Amino acid sequence: MSQAIETAVFGGGCFWCTEAVFEQLQGVISVKPGYAGGTTPDPTYEEVCTGETGHAEVIEVRYDPAQIAFSNLLTVFFATHDPTTLNRQGADTGTEYRSIILCTTDAQTRNTVPVAVVEEQLTEIPIVRVPLCFREVVSNGCLGGTGSVKLDQYP
Repeated sequence: MSQAIETAVFGGGCFWCTEAVFEQLQGVISVKPGYAGGTTPDPTYEEVCTGETGHAEVIEVRYDPAQIAFSNLLTVFFATHDPTTLNRQGADTGTEYRSIILCTTDAQTRNTVPVAVVEEQLTEIPIVRVPLCFREVVSNGCLGGTGSVKLDQYP
């Protein structure tokens, strides 16, 4: 394992479903479900489900870039959910199920935009959400001891 562990944050519907997919990838060290992108500090599951906190269900993926590239994580992300539906993945509906990529580095931002454009061209359907850049990943434990992800947006 290399010394430079990186973090990526993806929202593609139910975080338990996406967590299960990413946990299977070689080079992924850990996957933690949580919430990000909202305005309510340390929201509960019930608060997020109201749609009033602005949060999306996300997973924080810690990975070894020497074993798996961020571009491969993006490929898996786009292959395992539908980024063309607004606030919905399968039977799950609500703003918390929106498709979202929270880039934690400038390099991730540079890599995400071209992949999203190619995905749109392949499906011929516009992707609903644009990648956003966030920083400061902090565990806040609001998921009953499993932890969650809290991110603060760049000013």
